[in-house]
Amino acid sequence: AVVPGNVDRADGMADKQVFHLAAAVDEDVDAVGLSMLSGAHMTLAPKVVEKLRERGVDVPVIVGGIIPEEDRPTLLASGIAAVYTPKDFQLSAIMRDIAEIVATNRA
Repeated sequence: AVVPGNVDRADGMADKQVFHLAAAVDEDVDAVGLSMLSGAHMTLAPKVVEKLRERGVDVPVIVGGIIPEEDRPTLLASGIAAVYTPKDFQLSAIMRDIAEIVATNRA
């Protein structure tokens, strides 16, 4: 299972994100997907990874949205498993990537 979460606030984690983190813990998800459109991806995405790890949840966090290419390496280094932007529009390739990320994490 994948729990999607819309992270679109620049002022920190909203109740919705806290709810999604709790669901990731309670539902034993395979991955967490974040759609980030606010420009706060450099702050919020690593915070989600940190909060999940604090709760003992070691699942891939996958981020998509309006994210400058130059931010991709920093996000990946912060623990984000994959970053997708509007330039990544081949859905079958994205689905295959996510399946491989989840399978690798399970191994």
